[in-house]
Amino acid sequence: MDTAELTRIAVAALEDIKAKDITVMDVRHLTSLFDTMIVASGDSSRQVKALADHVRDKIREAGGEILGTEGEKASEWVLVDAINVIVHVMHPITRQHYNLEELWGVAKNRRAA
Repeated sequence: MDTAELTRIAVAALEDIKAKDITVMDVRHLTSLFDTMIVASGDSSRQVKALADHVRDKIREAGGEILGTEGEKASEWVLVDAINVIVHVMHPITRQHYNLEELWGVAKNRRAA
């Protein structure tokens, strides 16, 4: 499955459960580890976990591979590693604190929802 399709599936899964402030960044020119980073917010630990689970499930249903998931226990920041696409689902306060968009600020922003 190509990166564009993985990204589409992940964003659709986030939108299904009403993720907020979805940002998609093309980071190919910054790292060789992955192509796209998606950052989204959820209003509660339960929603953050549900969003990450839904992304993981939808990617697997479509035949994509999940390398791993981190942060599910606390569910303030859950990372889903789909090899070429990394999805960060965070509480708004955690997202503001770590500010991944600024940290990766030279990344070309492809979509913000």
